[in-house]
Amino acid sequence: MILFPNCKINLGLHVVSKRDDGFHNLETVFYPVPLYDALEIIRASDDAFNFNSSGLAIPGDAEHNLCTRAFILLQQAFKLPMVKMHLHKVIPMGAGLGGGSSDGAFTLKLLNQLFDLGQDKQQLMCFARKLGSDCSFFIENHPLFAYDRGDQFESTQVDLSGLTLLLVFPGLHVSTAAAYSAVLPVKPEKPLKELIKLPIEQWKEVLVNDFEKPVFKKHPAIGEIKHKLYDAGARYASMSGSGSAVYGLFSGIPAVGNAFDGYKILILQL
Repeated sequence: MILFPNCKINLGLHVVSKRDDGFHNLETVFYPVPLYDALEIIRASDDAFNFNSSGLAIPGDAEHNLCTRAFILLQQAFKLPMVKMHLHKVIPMGAGLGGGSSDGAFTLKLLNQLFDLGQDKQQLMCFARKLGSDCSFFIENHPLFAYDRGDQFESTQVDLSGLTLLLVFPGLHVSTAAAYSAVLPVKPEKPLKELIKLPIEQWKEVLVNDFEKPVFKKHPAIGEIKHKLYDAGARYASMSGSGSAVYGLFSGIPAVGNAFDGYKILILQL
């Protein structure tokens, strides 16, 4: 069986407070984006688990990959037989797009289908939360307001359909842990779930990603990308998550010329 894990962007991101468990409370809107990895899982013909990948090189050992960890979670809970997994990696890593989290969540969904486990969305989300804070979003996989660790959700009416998304990848890997350590948590003056209701033309002034300030300070080139997106006519531009990908939302096909020469860019229709 094959599924195609997609990525996400963040519409605003407030780091609200430090938790007693060492994590942070935050608020953001997760919005799914049609950029996909490909994940195939089949039953193993022998009694051995196997994970391999192609496409973009995935750092680290296979045993620490979220796909592997997702299988182990369900294998322990349901005594699953061994499987073979192949992940073709397209979504850049260290870009704030949640590609790894999506791969883990889609592994749960695919195994649930392959072995007829009968787990509903809420049950799968419980497993996903054990993998990472934003993994559970990809079980629902539609626009959601996220809070607490980013793993609790409320519905939102945000709809970007018809807009064009320009993603710019500066070729830098931003450590999520390092980004959090550089942010001073603060309760926002206005909650994000209210700000997101404003017209998109007003987002530039009020819809803030708290990671931008420290990340732009350390990597000025990322901040410059955001400015260039607005110069190209973006209705809204932001870094996604803790970076390093930066996106712009356009009404039509953006005419960027050579503004992003040297960077990888993708233009996607929402």
